[in-house]
Amino acid sequence: MQELGVVTGRNVIFDLGAVLIEWDAALAFADVFTTRDAAEDWMRQIDFAGWNRLQDGGRSFAEGVAVARAQHGPLADPLEGYLAAFHLTIEKPVPGSWAIVDALNAREVPLFAITNWAAETWPAALEVHPRLASVFRDIVVSGQVAQLKPQPEIFRLLMQRNGLSPADCVFIDDSRANVEGARVLGMDAIHFTDAENLERELAERGFFA
Repeated sequence: MQELGVVTGRNVIFDLGAVLIEWDAALAFADVFTTRDAAEDWMRQIDFAGWNRLQDGGRSFAEGVAVARAQHGPLADPLEGYLAAFHLTIEKPVPGSWAIVDALNAREVPLFAITNWAAETWPAALEVHPRLASVFRDIVVSGQVAQLKPQPEIFRLLMQRNGLSPADCVFIDDSRANVEGARVLGMDAIHFTDAENLERELAERGFFA
């Protein structure tokens, strides 16, 4: 980690999943399927990615399971255990990223987060990664506010809740669509690929010397 530079008037906003916390949804179904390939094939069959995005948008778990059952019948049965096993999917941190958070925090750079995350799985995130509650001044959780990145409303909500100006913010996300959504509102934004590249991008912006 490079030495910290002198930064004033800049706020850094992190995405969480795939930037700070690895998410491996298939692990939630390890007690149902004997192989990862079988779990991932089932996830494709029920369009788990699409199902999960609606959960991130504020749909309740009970409603989500009911909709899946209506669409897929008994094929949706493994979803019943998803909430209880969710903590298994987020145990690993993204290599190197938390060191960058720590370095910025040590320099008292204001840190915030916006995450597409279901309201009912969010408590597990705070339990598995308790530092989330201490290093960030505010975290906007999509499932709690029924808004999703990259729509502008969720970015504006963080700005309004904390009195921030987009021009004074640097946003970090692994999704190019979310990065572009932030840029449309006037934020500087970094597409996250790994911690090494993120550190270099932040150094170019004066956060590290």
